[in-house]
Amino acid sequence: MENEIVIGLAGVIASAAPIVIAAIGETFTEKAGVLNLSVNGIILLSAMTGFAASYKTGSLILGYLAGTVVGALIGLVLVICTIHLHQSQVAVGLVLAFLCRDLSYFLGTNFMGVSAPVLRTKAIPLLKDIPYIGKLFFDHTLMVYLSLLMIVLATLWLRNTRLGLIVRSVGERPEAAYARGIDVNKVRAIYTIFGSSLVGLAGPIYSLGLKPGWNGSMTGLDGIGWIVLAITIFGGWNPIRVAMGAYLFEFLRWLGLVLQTRLISMPSQVLQVAPFPLMILTLLFVNIKNTEWFDALIYTLPRPFYKIFTAKGKKRNAAPSSLGIPFKSV
Repeated sequence: MENEIVIGLAGVIASAAPIVIAAIGETFTEKAGVLNLSVNGIILLSAMTGFAASYKTGSLILGYLAGTVVGALIGLVLVICTIHLHQSQVAVGLVLAFLCRDLSYFLGTNFMGVSAPVLRTKAIPLLKDIPYIGKLFFDHTLMVYLSLLMIVLATLWLRNTRLGLIVRSVGERPEAAYARGIDVNKVRAIYTIFGSSLVGLAGPIYSLGLKPGWNGSMTGLDGIGWIVLAITIFGGWNPIRVAMGAYLFEFLRWLGLVLQTRLISMPSQVLQVAPFPLMILTLLFVNIKNTEWFDALIYTLPRPFYKIFTAKGKKRNAAPSSLGIPFKSV
């Protein structure tokens, strides 16, 4: 039984890898003050493009590179439309999301049902033999290792580097950053393209690894991008909490599969759909402390309870102050 649980949790870590990478990419973009709602379309189009490139060339490297480039190009379109032309980030992002989705289905018709190279697991010698821990963290594909590394690198970058301070200042107080000589729109453009490229990398991780192949609308990726956006909010734009949100979502999906074999009387569709409303409820509970009515409720509590809620200050998961707001230097 313990071995089954370890294998299941290892599967959770593996299946969450593309969500972790995409959510960290979106975190970088939103930390800079740009809202990228095209994530779902990017994942679909990059999954198709990466699979097609790998199928045509026989190279996994070119497949992953193609998906990353697709994400970067869509990020560039977003930069031109929203940062340089000052169009609505919400409107442009939604248009790109649906355009990329439909393009992936249309352009991917010729690649349905064919086979391409698949990324295999590569266990790390010695570390893989550690009881429990080895199976959980050291017997995966290179992309899973990359997702774990990204959590550490993104956290250190945003918290402990001057460039991380710059991107945070651009997202929070762009006017103050500009007054100190920072090119706000240039920083936003760089992080939008970089974040979108990470989202693009998530696509081939599915089509060349977790869910090999491309089957159009039956591929099962439509909707993952919206989960990525929700997890970015759930994590309070913090790479570690964002990753925890991704793992929680995949854990709920795995739990649904486990319960299918034990709750035979319950329709399987209920357990398959359950992770999505549960994730929404989790978002509500985690971010409820950011609402004005919750603040008002705290002050009506008896003093002992009031002290509990206000001890050491309430840590809020507030969005970057200038998220979605265009910046004009003149």
